[in-house]
This record gives sequence, C-alpha cells and structure tokens, in this order.
Amino acid sequence: MFRKINQRRFRLSALGVANFTLFVFLMGVAFSPFAGTCTGGGSVAEAGTDNPLLKSDAVQHVLKFQEAIREIYKEVNPAVIRIETEQTVEINHPFFNDPMFRRFFQVPEGQQKQKRAGLGSGFIISSDGFAVTNHHVVQKVDKITVKLTNGKEYTAKLIGSDPNSDIALIKIDGAKGLKTAHLGDSDKIEVGDISLAIGNPFGLQSTLTTGIISSKGQDVNSADGVSRIQTDASINPGNSGGPLLNVRGEVIGINQMIYSQSGGSVGIGFAIPINHAKHVIEKLKAGKKIRQGYIGVSVDPEQTDEKLNLLGVKGKTGLIVAQVVIGSPAFKAGIVANDFITHIDGKPAEKFSVLKSAVLQKGVGANIEVKLIRQGKEVTVSVKVAEAPQQQQ
Repeated sequence: MFRKINQRRFRLSALGVANFTLFVFLMGVAFSPFAGTCTGGGSVAEAGTDNPLLKSDAVQHVLKFQEAIREIYKEVNPAVIRIETEQTVEINHPFFNDPMFRRFFQVPEGQQKQKRAGLGSGFIISSDGFAVTNHHVVQKVDKITVKLTNGKEYTAKLIGSDPNSDIALIKIDGAKGLKTAHLGDSDKIEVGDISLAIGNPFGLQSTLTTGIISSKGQDVNSADGVSRIQTDASINPGNSGGPLLNVRGEVIGINQMIYSQSGGSVGIGFAIPINHAKHVIEKLKAGKKIRQGYIGVSVDPEQTDEKLNLLGVKGKTGLIVAQVVIGSPAFKAGIVANDFITHIDGKPAEKFSVLKSAVLQKGVGANIEVKLIRQGKEVTVSVKVAEAPQQQQ
C-alpha cells in the first residue's frame, strides 16, 4: 500500500512539473525578440536566391573547380575495378606437429591449409578487359574476382606480373565494351599539381580522395630503382593498384604504397609513374619476360662542393661516377671513375634514378646515350644495356 501511494504521488508531482515547464517555454517563445522569425514574421533564405556569396567571382571559380572534380570522377570511376582475391596458405603451427595434439583434436596428417582473402584496386586499359593493378595484389593467388561499379562481377586471370616494378596485368574473362581509363604523361607533372586517387580503401567501394603532387621523383628504395610519385591524396590499404589522376582525368600513376607508422594514411603516399608502367605493361601483354637490365656503374651518394670543385664541375647538375664494374657495359663503353654524367638519353641526370629508369625502360639489348664531363671535356658514349647478373642492379 505504501509503495502504491508513493508511486501515485510521484506521477502527480511529475505531471505538475511537466505542465509548469511547458507553460514557461510558451511564455518565453511569445515574448522572445526572435518571435515570428520562423513563421509569418520573416522569410527563410532559399539556397541559390538570397545567398550573397553566390555573387562572388571567387566562389564561382571554386564551384567550377568542384564541378570539374565531379566530372572527372563520373568519367573515370566506371573504369576503376575492385579486385578480390583468394589464396590457399599453409599453416605452420608447432601444435600441428605434435602427434598427441593431432589425435586429441582429430587433426588429419599433413600440412594444414586455409583460404585467405585479399582486396585491391585496378583500372581497365582496354575495352576487351585488360586491366592493371599491383603485383602484390595478385601475387600467388588462386582466384581473382573483379567487380565493376555497375555491380557486374567477373573472374579474371593473371596475364603477367613484375615483382621489381610491382606491376601486374590481368584479363577480365568474357568482358566486352568496358569503360577504359586514359593514360597520361607522368613526365609532365610538377610539384603542386592537383592529384586524385580512386580505389577501394578498407573495402569501401569507389572512394575518391584529392590532394597534390608532393614530389615527382621520390627515391623509396624500390626494387626497380625507379623514383615514385609522392602525393598527399589519401591512400590506404585497398587502394593498391588503383589510378592516380591529374585534373584532365588521365592516369599519371599506379597507387602502390604509403609511409605510415599506424597503418593508415598520414598524407604520404607513393605511386608508380605511368610512363614507366607503360613499358612494363607492353611487355607483359606481349608475353615477354621482364628482364632486369644494368650497365654496371655506381655513383657517389655524397656529391659535396669540394668534390665537384676538384672535378671542375661545381654548379653543374649531374652524377659523379664512383665505381665501374670490370667487364660491364659501362666498362666496355669507356666510362671510368670520376666521370661526371650530365645527361641520360637527353634528360638531365639529376638523380641516379634517372639513369636506372632509362636502363629499365630501354631494356636489355638497347643502347643508352650518356653525356659526361671528363677532365673538363664533354664526352658522349653509347652504352648497351645487359641483363643484370644475380643480385646486381
């Protein structure tokens, strides 16, 4: 009885408080200086009519830029694919080698295997289904599934891949009339250019991120020795193999990796220059083996003013030859230590990666024109690229 009475009193008192609160609120609204602004006392500013910022030329320029980004995405996104892989891996756990463990848990004899799923991105380069991605996305997988943005799903087969450049070419089975991405010219990019990345980070479908080119020739100790494009457009796991675009909607790079201590994007991503990728893709499509070329020369990593002054090349751009392998192509061409290389096939030798890139792009058997300064005189030599010996760059 006591509990019921108290509950009833509580309900009555709570009702009174609620009524009083409502009364105070209504009185406040009635006498508020803002009363009427949300009803007949005023008009609501409609978007696109009363916004004074829309008359600003600066805002109009930004809106045009925004519309350009939208158009790029709509045009390129259908050519970007989601790549799902399946791989059989062996489980090497100490318990599986224990006979008692096997008998108790009824584990069969032999290596234990399990299926492992992978995810990446790629982009279509021909309407009949050839697509590009990273080697590490499709490396040693049993099955490749490609999903398009229109929801269609296909199986795909690996045509070829190169672990040094981390480039792979796949063929989508039974596909015709596919939307393709346009390949640009990565040699024309400049630091500060706007860049866009499309892919499937963390499995999120068709994600667009934007940024700028942070560096156009970043040496990141890649196996092929070619400098990477650095961008602050957000790249995360799942973006691998997707396109890096310019404002023309052209592919200028293949998103490959990030620098991160957390595993997520911190604004430091790297892409394979598309001009280098083109050479690899052509060879993979033709069924050719990607042979690592070399000319047998190493350069001085510390080109101080003192060294440059001693060679009489202070203020010039180039590479000081530190060592030449005996019997190598460079040795046969007459290049010697302390030669100062200024140009590789007509390009300024700003970094060692310029030389490496020329060697890789020309390929084994091709000739490279090397301009150098030796004892104050300009010398031009032709070096024939040879296949790199084991463990040789």
